[in-house]
Amino acid sequence: MRFLVAFGRFWYDFVVGDDWRIAAGVVGVLAVGAVVLAIGRGGSWLPAAIAVALIVVFAVPVLRAGRSG
Repeated sequence: MRFLVAFGRFWYDFVVGDDWRIAAGVVGVLAVGAVVLAIGRGGSWLPAAIAVALIVVFAVPVLRAGRSG
């Protein structure tokens, strides 16, 4: 049982890391991309849109931390 708890803590720390908002944003962006693909609206623009959204997801918390610190 200890192994499972340690394994779960490792993956939580690996995925979430220091900021849960970035992890939640990445999951949200990927989920929206998957839904767009599932409904058949994806095109050549989708990878670029996902890349831009991921950059925004990473940049916003970093910029906020820089302003307050």
